[in-house]
Amino acid sequence: MDLSEAGNGFPEGGEEEADAIIKTCVLGGFSESSETRTLIGSLPEIHEDERAGEFAVQKFRVIMDRYQDQPHLLDPHLEWVTNMLLNFIKNENSPPSLFHLSFQFLYVVCKVRGYKIFMQLLPHEVSDVHPVLEMISRQDPQDLENWETRYMLLLWLSMTCLIPFDLSRLDGHLESEGVRIKETIMERILGVAKTYLFAMGSPRDAAPVLVSKFMTRPDVKQKHLGCFLDWSLTSISQSSGDSMIEIRKLDGVLQSLAKLFKHGKRDDFLQYAPIVLCNLEKKRLSESSEAMLRKIHIKLIQRLGLTFLKPRLAAWRYERGSRSLAANLSVSHTTATVTAAVTETQEQEEDYDIPEEMETVIEHLLVGLKDKETIVRWSAAKGIGRVTGRLPKELADDVVGSVLDCFSFQETDNAWHGGCLALAELGRRGLLLPSRLTDVVPLIMKALTYDEKRGACSVGSNVRDAACYVCWSFSRAYDPKELQPFVTQIASALLITAVFDRNINCRRAASAAFQENVGRQGTFPHGIDIVTAADYFAVGMINNCYLNISVFIAGFPEYTKSMIEHLISRKINHWDGAIRLLATKALHNLTPQAPDYMATTVLPQLLTTAVGVDLHSRHGAILACGEITYALYKVALQSNRTVMDLVSSECVDALKNIHNLLHERKQYRGFGGALMRPAICSLIEKLSLSKMPFKNDPIITAWQSLIDDTIKNLNLFSSGVKEDVIVSVVTALAALSEEFYQDQENQADTQIQDALISQYLEGLKSPHLLTRCGSARALGCLPRFMIQSKLKQIFGGLEEMCTVTQKEGNFTEARRDAVRSVAQVFFKTGVCPHGSPDSVLCSENVVEVFSFLLCSINDYTTDSRGDIGAWVRKAAMTSLQDITLMVSSSAPEILSPHLVKSMMCCLAQQAAEQNDHYRAHAGNIFLHLLHNTEPEVPHIPHKEELLSIFPVETITSLNWNAPSQAFKYITQLLGLPEYQYHTLLGLCVSVGGITESTAHHSSQSLFTFLKGIQKDIDALTQFTQTLLGIFRNNLQNDRVSVPLLMMLSQMLANNFFEILTTQENHQVCVDLLGLCKELRKSRNVAKIRACIYVYCGLIQFEGDVRKKVLSQLLMLLCHTFPIIRKTTSAEMYEMLLTYNDVADPDVLEDVLNLLSDTQWDSDLATVRERRNQLCDWLGVPRPRPITKDPAQVL
Repeated sequence: MDLSEAGNGFPEGGEEEADAIIKTCVLGGFSESSETRTLIGSLPEIHEDERAGEFAVQKFRVIMDRYQDQPHLLDPHLEWVTNMLLNFIKNENSPPSLFHLSFQFLYVVCKVRGYKIFMQLLPHEVSDVHPVLEMISRQDPQDLENWETRYMLLLWLSMTCLIPFDLSRLDGHLESEGVRIKETIMERILGVAKTYLFAMGSPRDAAPVLVSKFMTRPDVKQKHLGCFLDWSLTSISQSSGDSMIEIRKLDGVLQSLAKLFKHGKRDDFLQYAPIVLCNLEKKRLSESSEAMLRKIHIKLIQRLGLTFLKPRLAAWRYERGSRSLAANLSVSHTTATVTAAVTETQEQEEDYDIPEEMETVIEHLLVGLKDKETIVRWSAAKGIGRVTGRLPKELADDVVGSVLDCFSFQETDNAWHGGCLALAELGRRGLLLPSRLTDVVPLIMKALTYDEKRGACSVGSNVRDAACYVCWSFSRAYDPKELQPFVTQIASALLITAVFDRNINCRRAASAAFQENVGRQGTFPHGIDIVTAADYFAVGMINNCYLNISVFIAGFPEYTKSMIEHLISRKINHWDGAIRLLATKALHNLTPQAPDYMATTVLPQLLTTAVGVDLHSRHGAILACGEITYALYKVALQSNRTVMDLVSSECVDALKNIHNLLHERKQYRGFGGALMRPAICSLIEKLSLSKMPFKNDPIITAWQSLIDDTIKNLNLFSSGVKEDVIVSVVTALAALSEEFYQDQENQADTQIQDALISQYLEGLKSPHLLTRCGSARALGCLPRFMIQSKLKQIFGGLEEMCTVTQKEGNFTEARRDAVRSVAQVFFKTGVCPHGSPDSVLCSENVVEVFSFLLCSINDYTTDSRGDIGAWVRKAAMTSLQDITLMVSSSAPEILSPHLVKSMMCCLAQQAAEQNDHYRAHAGNIFLHLLHNTEPEVPHIPHKEELLSIFPVETITSLNWNAPSQAFKYITQLLGLPEYQYHTLLGLCVSVGGITESTAHHSSQSLFTFLKGIQKDIDALTQFTQTLLGIFRNNLQNDRVSVPLLMMLSQMLANNFFEILTTQENHQVCVDLLGLCKELRKSRNVAKIRACIYVYCGLIQFEGDVRKKVLSQLLMLLCHTFPIIRKTTSAEMYEMLLTYNDVADPDVLEDVLNLLSDTQWDSDLATVRERRNQLCDWLGVPRPRPITKDPAQVL
């Protein structure tokens, strides 16, 4: 079970911060009282309307569900709520709909408050027996709609069975002239109970409650108890349990028997218990495939066991002197001590024989502890606790011994989990004597780290969670002096689980158990300090646990070595690679706490594991060796020593030889190679950073060969690990080059420099994508001294690869990495205005670099994955920002106004496009460059206007991801001539795109701008010329032309060009028509349909151009594609209705009828005849067929 609620201990522990958190979730009372009264009072008016009734029930359910965690707040109001609803129910004039609706409301309240509490509010006078019995008798047990009515009536009938009068007094006259004319009340209630024990749904759960209340009445048990038990056992024996109906029968009967043996008097049921147990044995329900049947079977078995044993409180049980947390906390402040010792009674235990059946009962319960379902194990654990409490000390100890047998590594995780639950129950009840703690605590320590690998995952989180529950229960059960010998073990184990467990529930459970022990026991070392740092919420994030909380806890000497040992023994060999990686990072952080222990004990142990057989252990050990060595280097550096002063020469040689041993064993191949190569690369990186004395050692050549071989064969790795491999290889190469490839004069070894750069430039031409990616990243990670005098060659290779692949539309990921590497390379070399282009970024190559990045920012490559060119654009934008700021800081004079203008315009275009993520990236960079003051970017066009549009607070307040915010700002750039073209280019993709929210907000913002210039002929003309320029430049670019046409159709439909339509044959209309005509041979249906919408909008322009537009539309009525013909006819119909001056009024009706009545998707001969008729009516020359192009019939 999760201890997050049961054992956090915050309110009692006095944690102010936790109290504040909890109080925010606590309700002060039933605040919806008046709303609820009004809602219930409205039922007579709304019950006939089914929708209104369902809405009322749903609303009431929402109100009640708020109090699921604090149902006691409803108690002062339950009486009037119940009475209001019962008044509707008792009213004989209430229609059935109101009757059932009232019961639905009652059920909602009952569900929230719990039936045991709520049913006590139901009236149970003598006068209520007959009405309730009549109501339940009128119900149909098979009705699926009104099951709430039957459920509540069964609970109500259960309460009426508590009247203290003999039910036979209510029967009246049962006979007439010697003939029995009706059943007795007892028989009727018994019949109802038997009927609903076999019913479907929730009423079957209420029927056992009725049985338990009814059959335990003194008058009923004399007459009917034996017969009912016979009927129950017969039903059990005759039920096969194969079908759902049979399972339902078994479920109801077993529940009723369990309730009877729970609530009935022992003397009444003792004689029947052996018979029931015998029948259950024959049925072998423990082997059933239904978990609910096995659970009820265990529940009934334990109740039978309690019936066999006399009810008594074991005199031998352990009793803690005080269970008050306040008393325990006051121990350290007062001289008063709380006496807590095992109470050995001086009285002799009552001698009595334990029935033989108890052996069977306990056997079933012990088997239930190993069941595969948690609910069964939990029920069995509670049964073990209850039964053991009535056994003599010797037999109880045998039961404890049998429970401890569950903790064998031959048992499954189910047995371990059940054993933990049983131990917690035994400890909580004082049945686990302190003498047994020496046996129990070591097992619980094992359970806290139980983790068994199965396939690609593991099992055991439930075991660890239950073990935390055991520790939680022990803190409440035992006096501090009893647990004192085990405090160090328990505290260390709980903290290890709280910090290092993979499962969040286990970490929180361990944290809660530790906190409970700190409060109840008061003996855990540094408990308050640790609880503050490792509380329920802090342990929720695993990275925080491994990298931060663990360091704090390890600062206390009592826990340091145990945490390190746990990481070495359990976590660096974990089946989950992420845990292994976190464990090695945690070891790095823990090394300063115990550097000598790490260097002399842990590192030699890891070096042995690093060349072992197990793959996961080897992987984790290699990573850990690198991390610990680097941490030791940092420790040594603080005291002006070298890592060689802390690490023995044997360990250094072993570290150096790991690669050679793996290479000899060929362990870089196959599946293991995907783990070993990144691990060794990490080791290379850490050893290089640790400045190991390997200069000119052959191992450096071996390491470099491994790095080069990995880059060449990246395509052989699975997709899941490729990125991790590339990252590890690149970081290793960077560290290795920085440490071992420069001479005493801090210059590069020319031989190595030439070899590496030539090799990686050649890798940029590889047919394998990942080899290109790896080579590009490798060039970008090289240190400055390796790049000098080779800059022109490196940049040329990266630029050539990007240029070629962008034209071909492949290797997109390689272009992304190349763009990043270009920025890294120039960032390392720095800026010098008059420097050599082969060594630095200077006036000679700055234009080429910016041109390359600006070209990359226009990469719109697409494939089956979508807009993959966005990866390149994002990398280019980031690179532009970095290089621009670097140049602005060091040599702003080499930045020409043209370069800055091109950059800002491209960023504005990207900030106006439809993809939220990349729009936000571009927008943030745009604002950063605009508002940056140290250094200030020179030559930004219209900077003053931009600053007024984008004040400095927009850097933090403007959410570029939200179209509703971003486009309000970006459309204002349309008023700035320098930005108009690129902003409109980006906007047209957003306005005419298919993303509804983006299209809505972008078009709204664009139309707002257009309304502002609608009456300004000069501004509107400039805008239209820019729009036509974009259209002209992107005629064959479907990514732009299709949404641009859609945007144009919206603009025309909203009459934004109304001022231009007054002039006949306006040039804008003529140019637009000419551009659209160039698309008529397109095979793109979306593009042609968009042209149709534009044609219909252009019809508002007067003059000869209108006839030309009509001619184009009429030609499209005979298009090859039927969908185009249908779209054209529909749009023309709407157009003629909108612009009634297009056609002669005398023929307008005929034209409309012809457009609507013709089947435009029929054969072309028929369609052409109808089209020609339209040409005659509209005064447009009939188009002539062009026979040379059969694909396009006019």
